[in-house]
Amino acid sequence: MIQDVQVKKLKIVTDERGRLMEILRSDEEIFQKFGQVYMTTAFPGVTKAWHYHKKQDDHFTCVSGVMKLALYDGREDSPTKGEVNDFTISLDDPILVKIPKLVYHGFKCVSDKEAVVINIPTMTYNYKEPDEYRIDAFKNDIPYDWSK
Repeated sequence: MIQDVQVKKLKIVTDERGRLMEILRSDEEIFQKFGQVYMTTAFPGVTKAWHYHKKQDDHFTCVSGVMKLALYDGREDSPTKGEVNDFTISLDDPILVKIPKLVYHGFKCVSDKEAVVINIPTMTYNYKEPDEYRIDAFKNDIPYDWSK
């Protein structure tokens, strides 16, 4: 596992009315601070990658469809430099993944319906100076194949 990445198994409580799933609580070890909550989606077969942040950590889960989340540790001073992790996330296997700052990440919708992703970053989005550094999803030096 890439250093500082954390994975929390999520629990879905179901009754005759529907389902409930807590995603992130302020009294858990994985929680640092609250920035905002947002939703992003990808249509079937679409890859949204790669980027990293210098200031914020992200917390990703998928609440509809199926998302393949991939991480790459490009940090020069990390003992896990060069390591890749990937996770398949859905309501059938719900997890929350903490993505530390400076770790490249991206996701692909691997279901036949749109994947709906919830992110809880530790900072609010700065519209004037976004903390987002992107490279092409397919033309890069990251040893990851989105086609698999």
